[in-house]
Amino acid sequence: MTLRQALLQYVTIRRALGTKLAEPERTLGQFVSFLEREHSSRIATALALRWAMTPQGVQRATWARRLSMVRKFATWLNAFDSQTEVPPRRLIPGRRRRHRPHIFTDAEIGCLMAQAGRLRSSTGLRPLTYMTLIGLLVSTGLRPGEALTLDRSDVDLENGILSIRQTKFGKSRFVPLDSSTRQALQRYAEQRDALCLRPRSSAFLLTERGKRIHGGAARRTFAAISSSASSCRARPLTPGVTTAACRDPRSKLSRATGCGSSWTTICRKPLPCIGTALKFPSIWMACRE
Repeated sequence: MTLRQALLQYVTIRRALGTKLAEPERTLGQFVSFLEREHSSRIATALALRWAMTPQGVQRATWARRLSMVRKFATWLNAFDSQTEVPPRRLIPGRRRRHRPHIFTDAEIGCLMAQAGRLRSSTGLRPLTYMTLIGLLVSTGLRPGEALTLDRSDVDLENGILSIRQTKFGKSRFVPLDSSTRQALQRYAEQRDALCLRPRSSAFLLTERGKRIHGGAARRTFAAISSSASSCRARPLTPGVTTAACRDPRSKLSRATGCGSSWTTICRKPLPCIGTALKFPSIWMACRE
């Protein structure tokens, strides 16, 4: 059995036991490719350590997490191949340090929405999607990953209910929507369907190619938006942090109310989106007078 075949079997078994294993599958696939380039048919601690420390400019916790994924895979594989080396625990000491979330003011949310509306787009869907994503995070307190994994069937605009399925710790829940939030999502859905006639995904929030937004792409785009809106920031970010995180908008809601919020409390002024040039209705943006 080759390493790639072993990885496929490992992922299949872990998922059968209830683990999503999305990131580890991608990361371990890169590790197996690295071993193939090194002409190694087995996992060796030295190679695993060198591969784990390849990314530069990251926290040691990132290296430790990469090595931890390899260690779990190697532990499983060692039961079938005793020559597989299992990297020792704490070979790379490192604890992830999460920065304090930045609590956005109303004016800062308005700037984020305005910058999102200026994103480059060939159809107008990209800025519309990111404006809606930011508004959704602020008005509902969803985690970014929860918003991105929403399917159309999860968004009940008639009754104003979001179905959040199998998220953190495998839990599911329903999130009620304020009437103004529901109306804003309805307008987005209408514009999305007009701009993307042949979607390639069942996702509610779509890219210009009609696909689901990847988490990494969302984080990079939000970082760019946050950096562009830095002139509107009422207070500096945590020392050592250059941009706000994509998860930060939901912190504003949880800190202020702890529950769902009206879209109109963050969206006072209807500003035209890029789609206006195509004579599509505007979406309510989070921008005060």
